[in-house]
Amino acid sequence: MSSLPQGVQIHAPISDDFAAILTPEALAFVARLHRAFEGRRQELLGRRVLRQQELDAGKRPDFLAETAHIRAGEWQIAPIPADIALRRVEITGPVEKKMIINALNSGADSYMTDFEDSNTPNWSNQIQGQINLKQAVRRTLAFRNEAGKEYRLNPKIATLIVRPRGWHLDEKHVTVDGSRVSGGLFDFALFLFHNAKEQLARGTAPYFYLPKMESHLEARLWNDTFVLAQDELGLPQGTIKATVLIETILAAFEMEEILYELRNHSAGLNAGRWDYIFSCIKKFKTDRDFCLANRAQITMTVPFMRAYALNLVKTCHKRGAPAIGGMSALIPIKNDPEANDKAMAAVRADKTRDAGDGFDGGWVAHPGLVPIAMEEWVKVLGERPNQFDKQRPDVAVTAADLLNFQPEAPITEAGLRMNIDVGIQYLGSWLAGNGCVPIHNLMEDAATAEISRSQVWQWIRTPKGVLDDGRKVTADMVRGMIPEVLDAIRAEHGDAVFSATPYAQAAQIFETMSTSDDFAEFLTLPLYEKL
Repeated sequence: MSSLPQGVQIHAPISDDFAAILTPEALAFVARLHRAFEGRRQELLGRRVLRQQELDAGKRPDFLAETAHIRAGEWQIAPIPADIALRRVEITGPVEKKMIINALNSGADSYMTDFEDSNTPNWSNQIQGQINLKQAVRRTLAFRNEAGKEYRLNPKIATLIVRPRGWHLDEKHVTVDGSRVSGGLFDFALFLFHNAKEQLARGTAPYFYLPKMESHLEARLWNDTFVLAQDELGLPQGTIKATVLIETILAAFEMEEILYELRNHSAGLNAGRWDYIFSCIKKFKTDRDFCLANRAQITMTVPFMRAYALNLVKTCHKRGAPAIGGMSALIPIKNDPEANDKAMAAVRADKTRDAGDGFDGGWVAHPGLVPIAMEEWVKVLGERPNQFDKQRPDVAVTAADLLNFQPEAPITEAGLRMNIDVGIQYLGSWLAGNGCVPIHNLMEDAATAEISRSQVWQWIRTPKGVLDDGRKVTADMVRGMIPEVLDAIRAEHGDAVFSATPYAQAAQIFETMSTSDDFAEFLTLPLYEKL
């Protein structure tokens, strides 16, 4: 490839195909954003550490006094573009060719293509993902499987929305002036540079999902990034639109402020339920009075999740912003009609509740779920694009409501073993390069694996971490179960698959992460260094 811009280094192979993405001009754009914002990113990550120290010392979150004027003010976000005004059903999945084609062809209104939690961020996945999306934008993306079946895009496809990585993740293969670039800025910048003008020419625009934010100041950083990026590329201000995932307990206290910071670039909020549950466990992990029951018991109808969801709807509609519901992890079950019927009924119930609550759309993880979800939103919306008229004056959520962490029980041996099982199976697949994995008829990504390992860590440490038969969850108990779970995984998948997937390494990592005194902020941070 041509010479790199001054100060930019790439510590990974660059094939001819990759060179078409990693052009000097594109990398200069990445470097421009890095130099402008890396200092603030590091400062905000430092604020996260200080905030965690306050929580560990017993301080509880509350709505911010210093931003009360924003919550009380009369303002709305900028108008929503036509091609993302109707978002009844959004499908999600990694930036892999077949997934992109199937998702865009699925009949969903929009498709969140993912560089983050459902994607293992190895070098090949990240850059090949950019190639795939560049082709998808231009309608040239195609794929042929080993059996010779061809996949191509239909004339009518879902609207593309891209999720870059969160602020906490680096792109270790690219440095500017000797420091790693932000993974999120890298993903965002390359996609925007190569596709924004093409998208505008085709009647759409660059749309994004923003993950893992913990404060409105982090939203401000994204907004400032958008402003500079648009100036640098000659795009009209407000071209970029972004939906923020409210998937941390701290962001739930700053939803209006987050919308306000992004008001000229906002496309609403999404209730990212699985990361939200993980965030609650993580933020209060050292609180000896905090404990949550088996993961399966933590549904959208338990008190703290209900408060969070309803407040998100109320907040969004007050500000003219779309409220997008989260994702049931259930997927279609082959070869078991009875189990499949039960799973599909649960998905339908999930979407019926969200649509009834006022959400303007919701997520699914599989093309087979699009028709079910679409039926439920069409029933409620009819010909309308949204439910902004559903203002929810009946909802008055307090800080205590958001912190009402129930239920605490049951914790069962089966639930503990399931956490160990899901954690090991997901970590094994992630290390092998697949970040989106069906396990026991649920679609698991990094967020659900985070719940598994953080619950085990916390159950070991809280006095309330007691099984329903009276036994205390301990590190020794977990260590004793891991080999048994590994044997069960081998029996489930067979020797060939077991040997080809690094489950043994995954088991060692899971044991360390769940039993050691140190708690890794995100499992993807230490894992990324092992790729």
